[in-house]
Amino acid sequence: MLTAGYIGLRGIHFAAVMLLFGCALFISRLAPRHLQPVMVTRFTLLTRICLCMSVLSAVFMFALQGGIMGDGWTDVFSPQTWLLLTGTQFGSIWLWQIIIAVMTMLVGYLQPQQQGRLMLLAGAQLILMAGVGHAAMHDGMTGILQRTNHAFHLLCAAAWFGGLLPVIFCMRLSQARRREHAVMAMMRFSRYGHVAVAGVLATGIINTLLIQGSIWSTQTNYGRMLLIKCALVALMVAIALANRYVLVPRLGLKNSQARHFLIWMTWTEVVLGALVLAAVSLFATWEPF
Repeated sequence: MLTAGYIGLRGIHFAAVMLLFGCALFISRLAPRHLQPVMVTRFTLLTRICLCMSVLSAVFMFALQGGIMGDGWTDVFSPQTWLLLTGTQFGSIWLWQIIIAVMTMLVGYLQPQQQGRLMLLAGAQLILMAGVGHAAMHDGMTGILQRTNHAFHLLCAAAWFGGLLPVIFCMRLSQARRREHAVMAMMRFSRYGHVAVAGVLATGIINTLLIQGSIWSTQTNYGRMLLIKCALVALMVAIALANRYVLVPRLGLKNSQARHFLIWMTWTEVVLGALVLAAVSLFATWEPF
């Protein structure tokens, strides 16, 4: 029960922080200046939900980890267990994760227009995540390489997955004045999206080699679930390529059917991304050997 709860919270935390990072990155760095206030207003509710979820999930993950490492539910609510947990690698890193999550929430609520700061704080949370779990299984220079690589993996994945909802928003804009700015933002996302996707694939391969020693393994539950994750990511890549090189060129002809289909395909990409996060949250608690 504790493990199932931890897996669920892990998925919620990953999704919330990735959406925060991706949306803030899109608004602060890719959207033209005149479009940014409109997008901040449009994504206020989603941002606040993600901020609350990131804080709550981080706190409860810390408490549940105490119960998993201890004697069950009694240790989930034990301050003494929490204190002991801060002396572990997970606990020391996750305490900072909670602190930065709270800082991110304060910035998001008090300074919603400061999307650049929100992006940096969410990015810091993603980097901290690379210091726990299987990404921290090696020591020395190999360990530094693994954590650095995993941090880039998470940042690239968040830029890709988290930026999809702002893309859908831009696709739906119909006002001529804003439409021009929306097209510019989507073109920038398409350009840098190639880098994010390539980064996800390259760092993902390195992660796999460092964790299980080979790219392909069906001998363990970890290896089999990893292959399912890879299949889902491959579908996302195929959809992204089809969107960019098949559907987007048709938008120049003002083909409304192509635009609606492009929105539908992007939503499919979002769903697949959510399934990837669910798979990762599950097999990240399994032994790779």
